[in-house]
Amino acid sequence: MKPNPVVWFEIYVQDMERARRFYETVFQCTLEPLAPPDGTSGGVRMLAFPMETERPGAGGMLVKMEGVPSGAGGTMVYFACEDCAVEQSRVEPAGGQVHRAKFSIGPYGHCAIVQDPEGNMIGLHSMQ
Repeated sequence: MKPNPVVWFEIYVQDMERARRFYETVFQCTLEPLAPPDGTSGGVRMLAFPMETERPGAGGMLVKMEGVPSGAGGTMVYFACEDCAVEQSRVEPAGGQVHRAKFSIGPYGHCAIVQDPEGNMIGLHSMQ
């Protein structure tokens, strides 16, 4: 396996507009619609996080797909932050919950674990 193996992520949701508001509020960004690769929707709706393909890091999106549940218990995605306490402070006003407030992970920085309104757990990571 190559270093930094994650190249893409998908966060499954049930209510796309609620999820969009949450992620756009917490991360102060705009999610953009992304067409399915085959050009047909097939009941799938996708909103992509901002990405630059020339830079390191993984791109990803929110996905609403019939028959695919959202919620905790699966893979956890960690989002890079300057100071994860800043994004953490936006979680509850955006409709989410703070599961574990900012905590130290020693020489690897700090993390916070939060839950979006769809029940997905995500991590926030910063070096400070």
